[in-house]
Amino acid sequence: MASNAMCLFCRIASGEIPAKKIVDDPDVVAFQDVNPQAPSHVLVIPRKHIPSLDDLTDADAATIGHTLVRAAQLARELNLHDDGYRVVINNGPAAGQSVFHIHVHVLGGRQFRWPPG
Repeated sequence: MASNAMCLFCRIASGEIPAKKIVDDPDVVAFQDVNPQAPSHVLVIPRKHIPSLDDLTDADAATIGHTLVRAAQLARELNLHDDGYRVVINNGPAAGQSVFHIHVHVLGGRQFRWPPG
């Protein structure tokens, strides 16, 4: 699936829209969430435009795997791994997905409750 030129996250990944990027590699971009829900709240996105989990195919396994590996590496770099952190992928409007480009929320720095939301 090609990048969607109108997609907010595609525009951030390309540098068209500025963001506080933490990771900027050939396959993945990570940046600070503009509306943080925890002291540390980073979004990790694949450069490839994939609207949601429902749009994944077997061909996307390496892309999503790399995205999750980078999320874990980033959590370690941010020193979130000692106390724990939460990784969230919202899928669809009822789950809170507001940007339809698959993305992983990495949240930490506070106590989380279960169940969420």
